[in-house]
Order: sequence, then C-alpha cells, then structure tokens
Amino acid sequence: MKIEERLQELDIELPRAAAPVASYVPVVVHGSTAYVSGQLPFINEQLGTGRLGDDISVDRGMQLARACGLMILAQLKAADIDLDDVERIVKLNVFVNCTKDFADQPKVANGASELMFDVFGEKGRHARAAVGVPALPLHAAVEVDAVIALRAE
Repeated sequence: MKIEERLQELDIELPRAAAPVASYVPVVVHGSTAYVSGQLPFINEQLGTGRLGDDISVDRGMQLARACGLMILAQLKAADIDLDDVERIVKLNVFVNCTKDFADQPKVANGASELMFDVFGEKGRHARAAVGVPALPLHAAVEVDAVIALRAE
C-alpha cells in the first residue's frame, strides 16, 4: 500500500510545513539519508506550548509529540521527498519541556514513535532518545528531530 493511501486510511491530513524560525533548513539530504531538523507541535496551526509535569498532562504531551511527527512527514513532502521512498525511520530524538522531577519522557515520546509505526509499519520502528529539557524554542512543550533512510536512486 502506498503511504498516501495509508495516511488516508488512518484519516491523517498532514499539516502545512512550518517555516524555519532561525538560520537552518528543515531537511538536509546527504546520500540516501534525510536529516530533519527539530519540529515543533502544531495542531490546527496552533503551537502546543507548556511544560510537562506542570500544566501539560502526559496524554497531551503524547498528542503534541505525534503532532511533531506529522510535521516531520510534512517537511519531507515539502522537500519533494516521496514518502514511499522512506526505507526506514532510523532515529527520533524527542525533547520534552518538563519540570525537573518529571520522568515520563518515554511515554510522551511514544506519541511520535507510534505514529511512525502506524504510517510505515516495520520500517517505522526506530532507535530513539527521549530527553527532558528546561526550555524549548517558542515555549514549545515538545520538539522532535529525525534521521530517515531513503531509497537510493
């Protein structure tokens, strides 16, 4: 099944790819690897802000991590990468804006990880880091970046 068909089956509409907020590019392809810069969680074009362990629940954090994952896919498409050319989601790095005693970063990160498996199946299983941080750009609650193997031309 084509990935676009899978997205429709899952009732997923990708968001509009966000413009960079600083001096970087959203996607760099080197060889057959795509490096996707950290993506913030936009739901209905609204940035998900806040801090886990304070004003954001784990369930909401998972939704926001999923939104970051959707933005990763949107950035790939914006870079003219056919999602059917994804050979493997190699690694996700998930950064969680949280209080110093919050310890559920892995649960929050599952929002992005489960999305990748739902969309790509076994090719969506990946290595991962889930890290708590005291602040993220624009006060975002979560940020996710990705390393993605592409089909060699």
